[in-house]
Amino acid sequence: MNKERWVFNMKVLYFDCFSGISGDMTVGALMDLGVDPKMIEQELRKLNLEDEYELKWEKTIKKGISATKMKVILKSQQEAEAHHHEYEHHYHHHVDNHSHHHRHYDTIVQLIQDAELNESVKQLSLNIFERIGKAEGNIHNLPLEKVHFHEVGAIDSIVDIVATAVAIDQLQPDKIVSSPVPTGSGKIRIDHGIYPVPAPATLEILKNIPLQKCEIPFELTTPTGAGIIAALSQEFGTIPSMQVSQIGYGAGTKDFSDRPNVLRVLLGEMNSSK
Repeated sequence: MNKERWVFNMKVLYFDCFSGISGDMTVGALMDLGVDPKMIEQELRKLNLEDEYELKWEKTIKKGISATKMKVILKSQQEAEAHHHEYEHHYHHHVDNHSHHHRHYDTIVQLIQDAELNESVKQLSLNIFERIGKAEGNIHNLPLEKVHFHEVGAIDSIVDIVATAVAIDQLQPDKIVSSPVPTGSGKIRIDHGIYPVPAPATLEILKNIPLQKCEIPFELTTPTGAGIIAALSQEFGTIPSMQVSQIGYGAGTKDFSDRPNVLRVLLGEMNSSK
């Protein structure tokens, strides 16, 4: 007698991080995939931070590929836009007492908890922030509650992370898979001096996650990008057996000579049976 065979369609979201991943690239890719930017903007208003920033998105071309570029424009700092991807990490997370205004980790947690976002969006946002905060705390040998986020980096982080959580909540994938993560190479200058790539916080977040060798002498994966992919992805590898229905490209800021600086995301179905 033949056994009864059940077949069901599993919705799969695949992150193809061939040029790395950052917060703005992630949100841009999910918008490009089909998530409504206006809906993201509407949900972000629930954080009551709209007097501090303006959200913009536009189509751009990266080495022949049309991609969506998401920008967080700080109303108090005209030049913030230039720092969002390649220098994101420069002022993203600080734990020392500079003269700049900082947002405390606990303050960010309270901000998200108090917002009228749905529970799954809150939990994913807090999960990502906790991964980043714990990594910074480990690097600096400080408890999580002592970690501070510089105001500029904090606004970028909050917008990128909550917008990503909103988009994932709208898409409702059953499974999320990612490629191995390229981090770049070389060195970068941050507040504490000249550091190797991947930066310590990024590497700490990416523990136990497969990395992809890449000789590009830039920081390809930022702490926010690392936190997002570490929290989202259930497994890492090449594109799974799936039927792709939607494709999105999110643009980074830099331009590379040998590849488009984009994050590619695929949405489709995987057939499973038993």
